[in-house]
Amino acid sequence: MSYAAPLWYVGAFVVALGILIVVHELGHFLVARWAGVKVLRFSVGFGKPLYARRLGADGTEWAIGAFPLGGYVKMLDEREGEVPAAELDRAFNRKPVGWRMLIVAAGPVANLLLAVLLYWVLFVQGVNELRPLLAQPPAGTVAAVAGVEEGDLVRSVSGVAVTTAQELRWQLMQRVMERQPIALEVLTAGDQIATRSLDMSTFDASELDADFTTPLGLLSYHPKLKPVIGAVAPGSVAAAAGLAVGDEIRAINGQRIDHWGQLVAAVKAAPGKPLAMTLVRNGLMSELDLVPEAATERGVRIGRIGVGVRDDPEVRSALFVQVRLGPGAALGKAALHTWETSLFSLRMIGRMLVGELSWKNISGPVTIADYAGQSARMGVDHYLKFLALISISLGVLNLLPVPILDGGHLLYYFIEVIKGGPLSERAMEIGQQIGLALLALLMAFAFYNDFNRLVSG
Repeated sequence: MSYAAPLWYVGAFVVALGILIVVHELGHFLVARWAGVKVLRFSVGFGKPLYARRLGADGTEWAIGAFPLGGYVKMLDEREGEVPAAELDRAFNRKPVGWRMLIVAAGPVANLLLAVLLYWVLFVQGVNELRPLLAQPPAGTVAAVAGVEEGDLVRSVSGVAVTTAQELRWQLMQRVMERQPIALEVLTAGDQIATRSLDMSTFDASELDADFTTPLGLLSYHPKLKPVIGAVAPGSVAAAAGLAVGDEIRAINGQRIDHWGQLVAAVKAAPGKPLAMTLVRNGLMSELDLVPEAATERGVRIGRIGVGVRDDPEVRSALFVQVRLGPGAALGKAALHTWETSLFSLRMIGRMLVGELSWKNISGPVTIADYAGQSARMGVDHYLKFLALISISLGVLNLLPVPILDGGHLLYYFIEVIKGGPLSERAMEIGQQIGLALLALLMAFAFYNDFNRLVSG
């Protein structure tokens, strides 16, 4: 297996993490400066600085730490050291509680605003999205019982209009947890309007970490395209093995391949296993061996070789729709989508806390890096969507009322407002210890889930 793929994934992850950390800490920094607080250090990463430079009238130290999973803005504060009398008015702890709350909240808010900006860019420039076309559902599934047929184009979900497969999945995900009936208004292959009523009363919504649309039977429609290679990713398994644009795959391990979907299924089913491909190149039959690299897709271990199907303009126009909005409409849609995603994230967290949703939904850096690499390989649009989603997650997580997080500090300040004075240092110290323990437990779950996905697939 080529080392280029892992390096690509790591690079995409590092870039995403760097952007999110800088934006978050920049939120704290800018509002602190606005409030007249002296900023001593702006650090991306923790631990010993690998790079440091002082800039500005205040001599703020801009640093890159050795441990990159996070960052911080260090402000002048009497609780952390002696402050000269001439600079007491610039100390964080001397500012009114309202200013302190704004400074603390600015980091998560900056992440949410970044998501709005990214979605706005996508909506303004226009993105090609899959239409919500459905395949024939397997017998016995919820979709099959509801009468879903191949070629059904979903127009709305319980009264909410959808125009893309992503919107369909989003609307379904919000309703699946409630176990309420879902009404799909569809345009059939025969150009008739029909309603498919999904009975969700028996569906297990606790395992949303998996691809929940598959057990529902709501499968995306895939046309039977010829198995002809249209693109080969640089540094991929396919490139290393010698696959080229224009190659037509006729068989894999002796099994006949008639269309692209069979090729994809054969590759996905063989992570780390050798495949013998029979292909036609320039009219000549030949053999080629390769081993798909292992990857994770929605919690499932699959094989990937880094090829794309040859473009068919007629099929593309039937399968894809371009979403493009004016600047004003795009801003409204971007803000609404960020808001809805934030609320949904909070609902997911709440359901995990009460045991209604699996803790397997928590992902660690390995899984996030995998998603980062996958989205980057799929194109700029997909990478920006990934970045927006992670930025929302980071913003929401930091607003939780857990000591050590921004939300925990906001909780302290709310208590200060109510009681008319700050909490004791002892109380805050205990809170920090509890917060640190909770954060360590969360990271343990995340790493365990990452490890479990790698081992068990």
